[in-house]
Amino acid sequence: MATLRVNRGYVDFERLFTLHRTRRFFVIRAKSNIKYRRRYSHPGDESGGVRCDRTIALSGVKSVRDCPQPLRRIRYHDVQTSKTFNFLTNNFAIPARTVVDLYRYRRQVELFFTWIKQRLRIKSFFGTSENAVKS
Repeated sequence: MATLRVNRGYVDFERLFTLHRTRRFFVIRAKSNIKYRRRYSHPGDESGGVRCDRTIALSGVKSVRDCPQPLRRIRYHDVQTSKTFNFLTNNFAIPARTVVDLYRYRRQVELFFTWIKQRLRIKSFFGTSENAVKS
């Protein structure tokens, strides 16, 4: 099963539901204004920073139509930055901390490419393969 990790500016629930139907899972950072209702609370591991792990149903008029399946909402507190993050995923099989780590790794890759573009004065890549990036 492939994983899509996207930033919180991406809230196209119709597209996310399409990914779900094609057996892909996603991890997104939830916006603060997403309307939902809690269906079930899973046991959390507060020692790892996970504050809550819940099964939710979207309750906004458009979001319910675009994404009718339940989602998993994970609230995580990062002690290093003193920030709290909310993540949404359609994968209920992996531990909550793994969801958090997947999103954090996405951010590290994004920062790495930003660093390359700034330091090496690269405006664009020739392609997406390993060989194209090395060129």
